[in-house]
Amino acid sequence: MRFAAKLAAALAVAASLNAGAAEKVFRYAFLIAETGFDPPQVSDLYSSNLIDNIFDAPLKYDYLERPVRLVPNTLEAMPTISEDGTLYTMKVRPGIYFADDPAFGGKKRELTAADYVYSIKRLYDPRLRSPNLYLFEGYIAGMDEVLAKARKANRMDYDTEVEGLRALDRYTFQIRLKQPNYNFLYYLAYCNLTCAVAREVTEPLGERANEHPVGTGPYRLTYWKRSSKMVFEKNPNYREEYYDAHPAPGDAVGQAILAANKGKRLPMVDRVEVSIIEEPQPRWLAFLNGDHDLIERLPNEFANVAVPNGHVAPNLAKKGIYLDRQPGIELTYSYFAMEDPVVGGYTPDKVALRRAIVLANDVDEEVHIARKNQAIPAQSPIGPGVSGYDPDFHSSATEYNPAKAKALLDMYGYIDCDGDGWRDLPRAKPTDPCRPLTIEYAAAPGSEMQVLLELWQRDMGAIGIRMTFRREKWPDLLKASYAGKLQMWGLGWIAAIPDADAFYETLYGPNKGQANHSRFALPEFDRLFEKAKRMPDSPERNAIYREMNRLFLVYAPWRLGVHRYYNDLVQPWVIGYRRHLVMRGFWKYIDIDPTKYPEGRMP
Repeated sequence: MRFAAKLAAALAVAASLNAGAAEKVFRYAFLIAETGFDPPQVSDLYSSNLIDNIFDAPLKYDYLERPVRLVPNTLEAMPTISEDGTLYTMKVRPGIYFADDPAFGGKKRELTAADYVYSIKRLYDPRLRSPNLYLFEGYIAGMDEVLAKARKANRMDYDTEVEGLRALDRYTFQIRLKQPNYNFLYYLAYCNLTCAVAREVTEPLGERANEHPVGTGPYRLTYWKRSSKMVFEKNPNYREEYYDAHPAPGDAVGQAILAANKGKRLPMVDRVEVSIIEEPQPRWLAFLNGDHDLIERLPNEFANVAVPNGHVAPNLAKKGIYLDRQPGIELTYSYFAMEDPVVGGYTPDKVALRRAIVLANDVDEEVHIARKNQAIPAQSPIGPGVSGYDPDFHSSATEYNPAKAKALLDMYGYIDCDGDGWRDLPRAKPTDPCRPLTIEYAAAPGSEMQVLLELWQRDMGAIGIRMTFRREKWPDLLKASYAGKLQMWGLGWIAAIPDADAFYETLYGPNKGQANHSRFALPEFDRLFEKAKRMPDSPERNAIYREMNRLFLVYAPWRLGVHRYYNDLVQPWVIGYRRHLVMRGFWKYIDIDPTKYPEGRMP
């Protein structure tokens, strides 16, 4: 409570300042490069964070309310849902305008219902190869037929009338589902799926729309040096919107943030500068020197120095630096390519190899050494904080038992047949030639990954498996993964909606090449997934999830990793920062007090 009181006092002082005295600039860094700015074409976290500040989905989340709650964004009211949960009718608020662009011929361009219809259809355009299509494919009435025709012609007919996706008038549109989907409202706040773009901007560009974002959101891109730096400025056409939120009465920090910002016109910051700094030390030094206003997800190697025992170190607290610490709605995992001839497949020998690798990799060591105790081992494919997550569920998913791993490998013929000290692939006959067993693990560059890779190499060496590494830039690995060209890769999956369904999407067979990087395809698992998707959060659905977890553990398409804590450190001149569990567009909700800049810091 003492922290909340101090925060409230500081925010109150900041709120009383004359904000027009100096330009307000917010600076921070990503540790991984962007892939682009076109909602249907991006799926990575960092690009998704960017587009959520440029474009508008129909709905949004209340910034401070917990548990999370959806509210209208560009709509006049929440959607009207009828016909047993299959028909969504929405009315766009008049007077919302896109940022200026030459495509508009010098006129202000208003957002309309047709823009949402067109934007959702773009997910189905085969030329865009949207990695997000899996969330809508099979659900919107009439669109599967449009998709089949588009794939055959390699051309999308955007003017085809579709029963399930149509504009009724200038501001009203409807989406009709084939069957109820209890998570569909969340999709209406997920920018990668439902943010609006303007047809006259994107259509001439095709795939290159990824390089030229024009939206109705609070910011617009004004400078871009790929994989290096981006600058965003206030959208001059942004609608009249004022800060409002609804933290719980007992949420002292949330109430203090609300008191400081309530009634301010959004966005409050004039310019946002985002740098790409892959190495943790220069990112940390930029924050310490006051050059950056926020360090998101503090690098683990500095956790014991900066946030010992989950609290800001005294030397940082003395400067007014504050901490926002939350468990992420996410998990890390290392997938096995299930179509790979070595690690893939569903026969007992292939399952044995994967389970042996899982047993030989020490997740506790990862938590203590690589993660600096800023994570907990995952017990299932579901991240904490979502509907359907069971904190009492415990499994053998992260069991560390090298002896059992060796026994499994021996039993299924993964032995050293040529005497070089490394295991070889099983032979059908003793006279067959030896074929080396080598596992290639993909990883982006950077010292943070190096510690994890050293643990992998040590653990695999201990059971006689030779492991090599493929080090490439993250966007390049992402492309290779979608194409099924990686054997193993370690990923983090952060839920875009607060429901367990978002995690199981990554294991659903039809999603391979999109969310399902491992290309796991098990008919029984898929059947259970489809059944659970038609059910609301309930004990009955949780029972289905337990059976899905059992199948996951048996076939081991992943080595489960951890759930990470997010330690965000914030400079004292930043007002109102608070990580939201799923919403990514936070820029418009923060303010800057330039009078608190350190000496020498320029706006």
